[in-house]
Amino acid sequence: MKKLILLFSLFLTPAFSYKENQKTKQNFSSNNTSHKRLKRDWIWNRMHIREEMDSPLPHHVGKLTSSVGNKNATYIIEGESANTIFKVQGSDGDIYAFERLDREKKAEYELTAHIIDRRNNQSLEPPSKFIIKVSDINDNAPVFVQRVFNGSVPEMSRLGTSVTKVTAEDADDPTIAGHATVTYQIIKGNEYFIVDDSGVISTARADLDREKQSTYEIIVKAKDALGLTGESSTATVIITLTDINDNFPVFKHPSFHFKVPENVSVGGEVGRVKVEDIDEPQHRHTKYSFVRGDYRDTFEIVANPFTNEGIIRPKKPLDFEKVAEYRFDIEATDHTVNLLYYKPGGSKSFSTITIEVTDVDEPPVFNKRPYEFKVRENDPEIKILGSVYAYDPDAAKREIRFGRRRASPNGDYIRVSDSGIIQLPKPLDREFSSSYNITVAAQEILEDGRLSDRESHAHVHVIVIDENDNAPELVYPEEPRVCENAAPGKVIIRISATDKDEISPRGFFRYSLTTEDSNFSLVENYDNTANITVKYGQFNRELAKIHYLPVIISDNGDPELSSTNTLVISVCKCNEKGDFTFCEERAKVVGVSIQALVAIFICIFTIIVIVLLILLRKRHKKDLSGLGRNVAEIHEQLVTYDEEGGGEMDTTSYDVSVLNSVRKNGIKPEVVHSTYAQVQKPPGNTTSGAGEMEMMIEVKKDEADNDRDLLPYDTLHIYGYEGAESIAESLSSLESGSSDSDIDYDFLNDWGPRFKMLAELYGSEPNEDFVY
Repeated sequence: MKKLILLFSLFLTPAFSYKENQKTKQNFSSNNTSHKRLKRDWIWNRMHIREEMDSPLPHHVGKLTSSVGNKNATYIIEGESANTIFKVQGSDGDIYAFERLDREKKAEYELTAHIIDRRNNQSLEPPSKFIIKVSDINDNAPVFVQRVFNGSVPEMSRLGTSVTKVTAEDADDPTIAGHATVTYQIIKGNEYFIVDDSGVISTARADLDREKQSTYEIIVKAKDALGLTGESSTATVIITLTDINDNFPVFKHPSFHFKVPENVSVGGEVGRVKVEDIDEPQHRHTKYSFVRGDYRDTFEIVANPFTNEGIIRPKKPLDFEKVAEYRFDIEATDHTVNLLYYKPGGSKSFSTITIEVTDVDEPPVFNKRPYEFKVRENDPEIKILGSVYAYDPDAAKREIRFGRRRASPNGDYIRVSDSGIIQLPKPLDREFSSSYNITVAAQEILEDGRLSDRESHAHVHVIVIDENDNAPELVYPEEPRVCENAAPGKVIIRISATDKDEISPRGFFRYSLTTEDSNFSLVENYDNTANITVKYGQFNRELAKIHYLPVIISDNGDPELSSTNTLVISVCKCNEKGDFTFCEERAKVVGVSIQALVAIFICIFTIIVIVLLILLRKRHKKDLSGLGRNVAEIHEQLVTYDEEGGGEMDTTSYDVSVLNSVRKNGIKPEVVHSTYAQVQKPPGNTTSGAGEMEMMIEVKKDEADNDRDLLPYDTLHIYGYEGAESIAESLSSLESGSSDSDIDYDFLNDWGPRFKMLAELYGSEPNEDFVY
């Protein structure tokens, strides 16, 4: 490798020197125009070299020759692969190739030749370009562009129908005759298909049947016939035969037998007949038809588009009691089969169908459906509209019982008796509903009296004939208003009416005013409307800002009915253009329906009852609380105080209601404004206090003896001495009446505001009339 690099540098060094010298000579020549060189020419033949030469390297390519007659001339080359693949003998110009060449990799090389003086490396001739061409030797076999090809052709196609095309490429020179010529040959499957020199594969016969063989795998060989090696390549071609409709359907069985209950629904499935069509599903268009048998009006056969089966369906109800078995012949054919490819065997297939009808317990059958009745509204004399009838279709001929299942509108407006009579419990109102619908069910009565589970239904439609029993009513529009300076004939408002009854065929509504003594007039439009207009003009708002105009509306019915409706017309201020500028707002009349009033009354009554029940319950609990006291609660009142109380403000430690009740039983208490402010210090004499206590106890005993609601024992309060632990002894006022203590309680005033109450109680003078 190092030797090659060194050799390459030796070739390049003179070339670079030659370029520099050439530039110097050109500059020198430009400056010295008096010196001119003679033109010389390069002399060589076109250089060619054959690819893949078997002779030893190097291979002689050609010779560079120039007309320069200088014995010091040296040849050098530059360019693509110069001094690597191609080298030149500097002295004689012979060019050699040091590698074997492959035309399929590179077909030609472009080089540049220089001739220089070896002494000074000056160029003796201008450089010249030349090309070395590599000659083809046809050394490559054709190669297919892909290993597997696919094609398709309809079955039963004509001879020579094109299927697909294969392609193989030869890398040799196509400009040389015979070097890139590819020939094709089918080496497997040539009995079915052929191939031409362009690679087009065609059918070799016209009886290719998809139902016998749907795919073919053939092998095609591509060969360079003029090649020296005779090599070739192969490819696989998979050919699929596409289906055409060339086969008729055939029944799988010569006869079919089906059993079906007699209550099969119309349009239901009785059975399926199957045929065999060897074409693909998209080409199966079997049509079934009756051939023999008079039952075309009873059954139909419909082809299933997915399975190609024939579905037998009843077109009318079956009756075991009438026909127990059906037998007929059917045929299957396909009218879309291409007759050009007709195959022997017949275009139709036949089969015998037997349908056995089995008996079932059928529900009753109504003699007609639906039933329709008409009745005048609000006629109290009509009680029965008619009847419905159903019978048992079976041989048992059981009795039938009828009943109502559904009703519209819902309610007890129409009844059905057990025997099927349609009854009216009350007259019907057309304004409530113009028609009534009920569903009547019929059931068989079994031998044991029970009703059968199977039932049939019939629809009953009742039409209510209108009677003129409603007067027309005014359709209240927006609030009518009129300008106070309105001119005569000015239309105030257009009114219309509505009637709950049917529109009378004799004409429209009639409108009129109850009085002509007003500033308004009414003009009929004869289209069920009327205009209210200004009669005289110029309203006086000072006299009346709102006018009430009664309007009579008649319906032209039989009998004729009319109603009086009041229009409330406001007189407003208007500008010059007639636009309303100010109108008084009328008090809105709020109406309450009877149903709303009844609901309000029920709510109020319910609230009153609830309040009374609550009060009675509270009173009952209060009475039970007194009776329900246990012994412990009673004895809680029979205690002997032997402890200091909480003072006169302590009212929770004992029940003072017993002492207070003395005042309510004939003992006149002293009228006081404040309980604690009027309590006096008890006097030393206890006679008065003891007598009063005695009297109180007697009163309580009498109450207990005479009141049956109280417990059967006396309420006795015992108050004992509370002890002497305090220097003030007992502070309770309960025993003060019998105390003869001479203690002065004025010192309580010096104890501060917290003892102010005690000081006021015990610092006052004794009161003889003080009552406990």
